[in-house]
Amino acid sequence: MKLKNEHIVRSRLALEALVIILGGEKSVIKTDYYFEDKLSVFEVAWRISKGEHRMAPIVIIIPEGFNTIQIANVFASKLTNFDSVKFLLKAKELEGYLFPDTYFFLNTDDEENVLLSMSRNFEKRISPIRSEIALSGKTEKEIIIMASLIEREAKGDTDRGFISGILWKRISIGMPLQVDVAVETYKTKGLPKSPISNPGIESIKAAIHSENSPYLFFIYDRNDNIHYAESFSEHQVNIRKYLK
Repeated sequence: MKLKNEHIVRSRLALEALVIILGGEKSVIKTDYYFEDKLSVFEVAWRISKGEHRMAPIVIIIPEGFNTIQIANVFASKLTNFDSVKFLLKAKELEGYLFPDTYFFLNTDDEENVLLSMSRNFEKRISPIRSEIALSGKTEKEIIIMASLIEREAKGDTDRGFISGILWKRISIGMPLQVDVAVETYKTKGLPKSPISNPGIESIKAAIHSENSPYLFFIYDRNDNIHYAESFSEHQVNIRKYLK
């Protein structure tokens, strides 16, 4: 027994007897534990039967708009047992559906724990607004793809709705999206085949509830102020004025 080998307890028999009294061997929660010095065998038995590992959680922040590669890099730098290769293989079909948020993990958690936690969080956040998605007339996949573009394009919360309206308008008139964050949108019309990042809730809501405007183009200047244009010629003027 590892607890005996690590000198946490002296008697394996005493520990097993106490575990059975406290709920049986099946009650033992298998995980890593942090044991202080000089704990009684009763305290050890109690804690492993209740799962009281007393290990400090690691706070990990995943920013909105990160893709799976960026997410893998963050977790690999924080969790000892995290395997980036395995994570990316399993997350290949989950781009857009791993919710960016602040997470708490144990150092012993691995890629399976990360995927499960982030996927569950996405479901928790998206469930309350699924009725709004249905009323939008677009599929959930279309909304998440558009939200992933908005998340990478928008540089301010107030801009999301207008950018959403512009991009949906381009699709409706048969114009290529032409967004810098997804090169393929310059070559083909419509949305990309899959999300390009993992959007936050505000970008998802903006994709659902776009703002109508007369604009068809937008650019950000060097101070991240947005400038809209109704026509391509007006857009060219803005480029010369604010970017050259």
